[in-house]
Amino acid sequence: MDQSGIRAIRKEMIEDLKFEIENLNIASDVNFVLPLANRNRAAEILQTLDYPTTRMEAWKYTRVAKIKNTTFSVSKRDNENLDLTPFLIPNLQGSRIVFVNGFYNEKLSVFEAESGISISPMSENPTWASSYIDSILPFDGEIFNAMNSYTATDGVAIQIAKKSNIQQSVQVIFINSGEYTYASNRNIIVCEDFASAHISLGFFSENAVNSFQNVVSEIFVGANANLTIDKIQLENETSFTIATEQVKQEKDATFTINTITLDGGLVRNNLSIAVDGQNSETNLSGAYVLKGKQHVDNHTVVDHKVAHCLSNELYKGVMDENSTAVFNGKVFVRKDAQKINAFQSNGNVLLSDNATINSKPELEIYADDVKCSHGSTTGQLDEEAVFYLRARGISEKSARALMVAAFIGEVLEKIENEAVRDFVDQKLLEKFGWEM
Repeated sequence: MDQSGIRAIRKEMIEDLKFEIENLNIASDVNFVLPLANRNRAAEILQTLDYPTTRMEAWKYTRVAKIKNTTFSVSKRDNENLDLTPFLIPNLQGSRIVFVNGFYNEKLSVFEAESGISISPMSENPTWASSYIDSILPFDGEIFNAMNSYTATDGVAIQIAKKSNIQQSVQVIFINSGEYTYASNRNIIVCEDFASAHISLGFFSENAVNSFQNVVSEIFVGANANLTIDKIQLENETSFTIATEQVKQEKDATFTINTITLDGGLVRNNLSIAVDGQNSETNLSGAYVLKGKQHVDNHTVVDHKVAHCLSNELYKGVMDENSTAVFNGKVFVRKDAQKINAFQSNGNVLLSDNATINSKPELEIYADDVKCSHGSTTGQLDEEAVFYLRARGISEKSARALMVAAFIGEVLEKIENEAVRDFVDQKLLEKFGWEM
């Protein structure tokens, strides 16, 4: 079938779909990157789903009515002259690939050649990626996953070849700009057997008003592989973000992901890791620092399906003013998954009487020879410690900043890449005046 025929089918699909995608104004010249079969399947699923409500346990504390009731536009805009400086991580050596409003921006992207790694936008149709699309992504009740499959306009495809130790990093930047824009990106990241790499995912906004990013990453970590992802979210208080990472981890592999949320109106992070191979190590950490009316919801799942594995999870949040945070972390230990060590902790500090945290760490264990623990703490700053610092000549503002910095510092120390850590520290200094 020629391209005009494909475009006609796509246009007909858009017109026929009676789901709430009616609130997406899709320009006629927009092309989608997922294969037509995947989009057809997503269209069928979308017609059976509605937006989640607080009556659903997984969305009990997060309302998406503003997303449902807002009309967004999907169109490619001229952003080639966009200033990337605020979003670039200084001294991070390697390639960068940039997406603006869901579309690949060639002029802002830079590729540094290195043997063993392939990086390309999904719009260039990398043939190797096709077998991975939607292969581990759940759709049952997951409206935003189905919406992404139907509307994804681009994304990054990263393949780290077997036995390749990639020295340089890959920086992937997603930027929303303009009013009422909708960006939908699909990423495929494959770290093959005995390979290792570091990837930074950055979510930003530039002069954006009521923008919406819906990004899905399917991540595959091969046997004896070592993959680290640092994820930074720094948008604005009118933005909506649904970010999903679906991970499959094989035997003897190490997967690490650090999620740092410093800004955003409504942010929902869905992180689900299926540990499919023995002797694997899984590390999850997150820090969220909120003010105003910001709302951040971290939902994590670590599914231990086999024996002899380790997982560590540490999330910490600081909430001020009228902000709200949600943490729901679940660890599954399946029946035959003996000798599992799984640790989960969520700590929160409320700087205001009006700030809110809803924390629910969970363990679901079906094996009997395991070592698992979970816990959640919520409190305010220790006034005695603040007084102690003030008695030594430190102002009250600086004393409180020091204590907050020390509190979330335990999470930030998990970021091993110095360039990324320095970038986060600088943003905390700019935004909150905190010296880390």
